[in-house]
Amino acid sequence: VQLQASGGGLVQAGGSLRLSCAASGSIFSIRIMGWYRQVLGKQRELVARITSGGSTGYGDSVKGRFTISADFAKKTVALQMNSLKPEDTADYYCYINVVQLGDSWGQGTLVTVSS
Repeated sequence: VQLQASGGGLVQAGGSLRLSCAASGSIFSIRIMGWYRQVLGKQRELVARITSGGSTGYGDSVKGRFTISADFAKKTVALQMNSLKPEDTADYYCYINVVQLGDSWGQGTLVTVSS
């Protein structure tokens, strides 16, 4: 399983970015797709996740600002990030949970929000 994330970059506070992630490999049934983020020296935290049934969940700090979407048939997940704040600066990691395989992670994509 491979996950390829893209879309990170530098943006001013109040701006928007869209992250995308595509999964490839021998994947038969994805249960969950999502995003975590991590700042150096801190624990990785949940940003958003979505189940194959369409249920979504968000970290408290991003609720109302970020929106996750996914196409499970195409094995893609996206994260629309609006009203970005400097504290959103982090490495963002996409992940999937696959039946009988567990979690797989992509490489981080850096998001930097300047004040």
